[in-house]
Amino acid sequence: MGSLIVLLILSYLVGAIPCGLVLTKLAGLGDIRSAGSGNIGATNVYRVGGRRLGVLTLILDALKGVFPVFIALQIGLSPIEVALIASATFLGHCYPVYLGFKGGKGVATGLGIYLVLSPLAVLIALLVFGAVLWRWRYVSLASISAAAVIPFLILGLEGSFPLFFATLFIAAMVIFRHRGNIERLLDGSENRFQA
Repeated sequence: MGSLIVLLILSYLVGAIPCGLVLTKLAGLGDIRSAGSGNIGATNVYRVGGRRLGVLTLILDALKGVFPVFIALQIGLSPIEVALIASATFLGHCYPVYLGFKGGKGVATGLGIYLVLSPLAVLIALLVFGAVLWRWRYVSLASISAAAVIPFLILGLEGSFPLFFATLFIAAMVIFRHRGNIERLLDGSENRFQA
């Protein structure tokens, strides 16, 4: 039990690394929280710092999700323990201790977690994401749509209820953290994605 607690804390701390903030500061763009939407995630970094920084933020935030969950599987933790590791990592990104518990929306880190748990589920969810983005040009709507379907894809493909409940929690948090975007989508003021 003690070792699991240590792993949960380490997973949280890895998830809490604010990649977008670090990259934009290194690029001389200042504090990303003071620009654009104020979010530290890949979409805002893309808008403020350009394609290269945005893509790099996406990759690094996803790797934060990949690393702890991959290690948990490699050392033979149970599905419940893996689910807890995944949840701790995700919470680290959304509520990072380094930034006063004000972090990103969790899409890229959730993607990394899902990628380790079920690559096929991620592929299908990415198709959903791409189709919604292509049709309506809203990253937020595409993210919400993909988040909504992936727990059920993981349940169907992997057949693990602990992983289903962990991914359902992550998906619910992603959608909750997009509540401002949902309000703007409803009133027509949400920004469309410009490639």
